[in-house]
Amino acid sequence: MSRSLSANVMLGLAPIVLVIALWQGLVSFGFAPAVLLPPPGVVFSRLLQQLVTWTFQQEIAATLIRLFAGFAIAVVFGVSIGIAAAASPAINAIVRPIVRVLAPLPKVALYPALLLLLGFGHGSKITLVAADALFPILLSTYYGASTVEQKLIWSAMAAGTPRYEILFKVVLPAAMPSILTGCRIGLVISCIVVFLAEMITSTDGLGHVLVTAARTFQAVDMFVPLITISLLGLILNGLLGAVRSYLLRGFPEA
Repeated sequence: MSRSLSANVMLGLAPIVLVIALWQGLVSFGFAPAVLLPPPGVVFSRLLQQLVTWTFQQEIAATLIRLFAGFAIAVVFGVSIGIAAAASPAINAIVRPIVRVLAPLPKVALYPALLLLLGFGHGSKITLVAADALFPILLSTYYGASTVEQKLIWSAMAAGTPRYEILFKVVLPAAMPSILTGCRIGLVISCIVVFLAEMITSTDGLGHVLVTAARTFQAVDMFVPLITISLLGLILNGLLGAVRSYLLRGFPEA
């Protein structure tokens, strides 16, 4: 088990090391000027300096607050609507056309309207994150709940289990692998969208740090928030993967 885990970690680190080596090679051989593409060692050194400063920690906190709030809203609504649509033909008939219309729509196109309605604070950014992360979670939940074996539901009904308890005791646990897959996709989308929203309009957060550095031509400081959001995404994805493994420890595919 430990040997398999070590192999997976090494395989996961290999592409990252390759990208850093390519980055260093581009700078070392003069394919890109250091003014525009600073060496990775300089960027990571600056990152370590920034991580211990209170100002940069506040920027990270602002981004994480928006990310977690939007993602949590998406999980609550996505799972609830997905389960309800799978359980009720009437709700399914209402939800299906709405999803077909809104799911392909780039939610960032709604951001100007959200700014007018909710202002430039946390509200507009959290709403945008929630809107973007909602649909992968909703669709994965619906798929997982719709493919639950009918014999499990019939057995619960034969045992006299109330309908609402069947949803929570049979359908939800059986759909959990699909739900968690949707959550993993939604988390990645949340990281991207919150960063993009802060780049467009914000007075704090990692996206704001990048835009400020770009406007003042500080290339090193511009790469620091990029590396930071990438590391945060990597850590959060790993944590969600660990939660998934724990929750699905009884499932054969886990």
